[in-house]
Amino acid sequence: MITDIESLLPHRKPFLFVDKIEKAEDNEIIAYRVYSNEEFFFKGHFPSYPVVPGVILVETMAQCGGAGVRSMGKLGEKSLFFLATVEKAKFRRQVRPNEEVRFVITNDRLSPRMIKQSGKAFVGDELAAEASWMCLVGEQT
Repeated sequence: MITDIESLLPHRKPFLFVDKIEKAEDNEIIAYRVYSNEEFFFKGHFPSYPVVPGVILVETMAQCGGAGVRSMGKLGEKSLFFLATVEKAKFRRQVRPNEEVRFVITNDRLSPRMIKQSGKAFVGDELAAEASWMCLVGEQT
């Protein structure tokens, strides 16, 4: 179990959305996040009925994928990766405050300049969201 996520990603609170990584292997990454009721976005996104925004779920999937790839040593220490495309995003179930979300990420293609992944977000056994994305990889200067 990997819990030192800050060593894997440049993101910091309030925009770091990965709590822990359970598995990081060539084909699959499994990670988790609990969005507390104190998250900054709940104050303005349906404040009387707080729901995790879909874009935050997609961002979390990409962060889980990037952290998993970095933990496997597939990226250089100074590498940064930025979302370039998001495709086939579907939202099937609302995610509410304090629910644990399990992210299952598939590495579709990895290269020194590009990461192509797809992922699913689950609350319990229920599919909440899914998407595929590509990140461009560059070096921090």
